Amino acid sequence: LSGSVMTMYSADFANVEVQGSIQFSINYVQRLREFHIFVAECRDLAAVDPKRGRSDYVKSYLAPDKANLGKRKTSVKKKTLNPTFNEILRYRVRMEYLRTQTLILSVWHHDTFGKNSFLGEVDVELSKWDFDHTQMNYLALKARVEIHIWVKECKNLPLIRATIDPYVKLPDTSRKSRQKTRVLRRTVDPVFNHTMVYDGIREADLTEACVELTVWDRDRLASNLLGGLRLGTGTRSYGAVVDWMDSSPYEVALWERMMATPNEWVEAVLPLRML
Repeated sequence: LSGSVMTMYSADFANVEVQGSIQFSINYVQRLREFHIFVAECRDLAAVDPKRGRSDYVKSYLAPDKANLGKRKTSVKKKTLNPTFNEILRYRVRMEYLRTQTLILSVWHHDTFGKNSFLGEVDVELSKWDFDHTQMNYLALKARVEIHIWVKECKNLPLIRATIDPYVKLPDTSRKSRQKTRVLRRTVDPVFNHTMVYDGIREADLTEACVELTVWDRDRLASNLLGGLRLGTGTRSYGAVVDWMDSSPYEVALWERMMATPNEWVEAVLPLRML
């Protein structure tokens, strides 16, 4: 999923119903050129598996963060659905850069031996923020979204050798979250009926990201690209020109229909092209 700012492979987004709120304040200290986030507390967090106990923390990051300022975390608070932190997370950053960012505060259940569980998040668009406002903010935690991609079939694939063994791949910047269908042998009209799911995506990132699907022929020594498509808005990603944001009008139309009709399947037959 090109353009995504999430690390999707290290967390569990799907198994906890988000609820509760977070209390925090933000301030820019001009003298230090530092951005301060005071994380006060969370209230009424969702319960995770009771056998795992409670170990919760808050994580902050900026998006799109081209300067790679990184993430900050509070300490872990245990045995409560209403953890109190009273901690300051600090970023050394210029105000001009800060004004181009969105602050994201996410709440997590820490699991020492498994995946951390996402408990909800809030985002603050700093371009519109009044930094004279340093009072506490009480915001309800929000869930993230999932993208389900149902790869039904391909038709009339190019016969680049005597027979082809096609499959569909959804590459990703993270090796662990790449997905693909099974390989179907000796056909130019494969029927896959395979669903791929990406979770942990901020709804605001849907206009900045791109789903790339590629069709391959599995050969004995290597795989040969037969074509692909890129689903996205076909524009810049977080204001930057990138070579993978080149969706065709048909690809853009499908992506926009998906964003306009959440919780419904949208379907299209799209021509493959060389990427």
